[in-house]
Amino acid sequence: MGETGSDRMSRPLDGILVVALEQAVAAPFCSCRLADAGARVIKIEREEGDFARAYDRAARGQSSYFVWLNRGKESIVLDIKEDSDRALLHRMIARADVFLQNLAPGAAARAGFDPAELKRRYKRLIACSISGYGESGPYRDMKAYDLLIQAETGLAHLSGPPEAPGRVGVSVSDIAAGLDAYAAILEALLARARSGEGRVIEVSLFDATAEWLAVPLLHYDYGGKAPERQGLQHPSIAPYGAFATADGKAIVISIQNEREWRRFCEAILGRAELASDPRFADNNRRVANRATLDAQVAAVFAGETREALGRRLKAAEIAFGNLNTVADLSTHPQLRRLTTPTPEGDVDVPAPPTLARGEAPSGGVPRVGEHSDAIRREFAGPDI
Repeated sequence: MGETGSDRMSRPLDGILVVALEQAVAAPFCSCRLADAGARVIKIEREEGDFARAYDRAARGQSSYFVWLNRGKESIVLDIKEDSDRALLHRMIARADVFLQNLAPGAAARAGFDPAELKRRYKRLIACSISGYGESGPYRDMKAYDLLIQAETGLAHLSGPPEAPGRVGVSVSDIAAGLDAYAAILEALLARARSGEGRVIEVSLFDATAEWLAVPLLHYDYGGKAPERQGLQHPSIAPYGAFATADGKAIVISIQNEREWRRFCEAILGRAELASDPRFADNNRRVANRATLDAQVAAVFAGETREALGRRLKAAEIAFGNLNTVADLSTHPQLRRLTTPTPEGDVDVPAPPTLARGEAPSGGVPRVGEHSDAIRREFAGPDI
């Protein structure tokens, strides 16, 4: 996999074996994090492979999703409906530290891999299941993909401009669930080191996304009204939002306190008296008079290029960001990249935020079943 033994020995999860019966995004995101931390991840695939392999052809003719989420893993093709392959998977799980799966609720149990039963059989096993809505409840058997969860939780209703709901532009529900599963597995590994006992973990995309909506939900439950969809504005802070500059670009500002507001009026707007104007004298009044205030800001910003205005904002210590495109991100001076070997050549992906400086990547992206023969030999033996 393009990694030396010394690289792996330096990682916190060296020696941990993860067997992942996974597909799509959420579970592969979790197991990719485990692989980056040094775990050995064996990915179970159907003969045609994880269906995420066919999502697109953007990364050197390969799926951008798959390349992003499956570095550092080994791939074996199994048909768990076939007796010998089912027995092989049981032998693998018997030696594993973690069993991760995101089949439809109940599907793993029907195939003979019920997580709770596996935990009873293998005392030290950490068995983690990721699903759309959880393993119980009225929505248990609903099909669930990222956009559907964004819609069902109300996230899409909060996203986009005032005119219409919008999808958050990346798979945030999948990512949230994958990160929650990763954290829960790490907690379980720490607990097992003390108790010797594994754990059964259940994570759902719905729960992971709903927790992110705590603030608007609390506004509704205890204030009677959820925040309105604001686009790039903030429902309870002003000035906060995107303003066009003279060169057709835009800058987003966020004034978070009265000290910064006074400095903004004096150094950027050139109108120190606005700071004490009764319409704008505190944040609540600024929000109430947002349209008038935004017009004042827009007039000043429209007179300068983004680069020149950015220099002034930075000098005045005003919080701001450029409203960038993906093309801008591609050349962003702060972007760190990780070169990932793939069957079709190296692909640069954003570096994981927790990858230590100088740390080697976890390895390449496998072909479907690339390690099948070697893994079958390694785990050959009598049925369990």
